[in-house]
Amino acid sequence: MTQDELKTLVGHAALAYVPEGELIGVGTGSTVNKFIDALGASGKKIPGAVSSSVASTERLLALGIPVFDANEVGDLAVYIDGADEIDHAGHMIKGGGAALTREKIVAAQSRQFVCIADESKLVKALGKFPIPVEVIPMSAQHLCRRFISMGATATLRLKDGQPLVTDNGQHILDVAGLQLADPLAFETQVSQWPGVITVGVFAYQKAQVCLLATANGIKTLSF
Repeated sequence: MTQDELKTLVGHAALAYVPEGELIGVGTGSTVNKFIDALGASGKKIPGAVSSSVASTERLLALGIPVFDANEVGDLAVYIDGADEIDHAGHMIKGGGAALTREKIVAAQSRQFVCIADESKLVKALGKFPIPVEVIPMSAQHLCRRFISMGATATLRLKDGQPLVTDNGQHILDVAGLQLADPLAFETQVSQWPGVITVGVFAYQKAQVCLLATANGIKTLSF
């Protein structure tokens, strides 16, 4: 199966975790797009969703699924989102699509986090994929130097030759060269640095379930 076919497969599988009659949280990215499309075609009766990005909001609305501001609602039944990497404890690296801050907020508002991914995203230790860190622009170079002191490299993410600007009006550093033996400790440490908005390590807000698309079907991991 192609990677696109695997994403379609796992996007449909996530529908089983969507309870009718309840609001849900929806993440961002190409795999989540498959879930949104499956949700729109499923006939599932939900009052709507809270979205983690402008792109996902637009896709949900185009399919007739109402989108609510996070401040308008209480708890969400489930949060469905992908990951750039996930380990065997449910810790993830997220933010390849630059929506990590809103993703973490919606995940915190949800009673269950279901990660949907293909089997290439499952790793023994996080860190092969660069760790996105959303930062206030004036802090970027100072934070780059702090990451260098840890033995990493940090690169300002660009788009069309200019610093990428997130939906929150901030910039992103992509941190490479680290292997995270203790993802929660790393997330906790870097979150305290002045200028850091959000660390793209989801250890405190980890997944409870991961649906992995494989050539032999869906593999379900519970944490």
